[in-house]
Amino acid sequence: MYGLVRLKNFMNIMLASFFGGWQVILIVVIILILFGAKKIPELAKGLGQGIKEFKKATKEVTDEINNAGTETTAAKTPPANTTAQSATPDNKAG
Repeated sequence: MYGLVRLKNFMNIMLASFFGGWQVILIVVIILILFGAKKIPELAKGLGQGIKEFKKATKEVTDEINNAGTETTAAKTPPANTTAQSATPDNKAG
């Protein structure tokens, strides 16, 4: 438990030392200057669509992996014999 608190304190110190309030404001101003106010919503929309597609793809892969496990167990069990032939002498080949 103590290690977790110590790790959390370390991460807080590391994140706080990277960006302060003025640095964040400066980064936002630079982004506004580079891309312009009209381009930022388009960039955000594209980023949102990309994240949505990524989540969809990861969900599909996860579902496929989960379904593959159930399909292999179903493939190992032989199917029931639905076309049983009678063992009467009338059905002899020959």
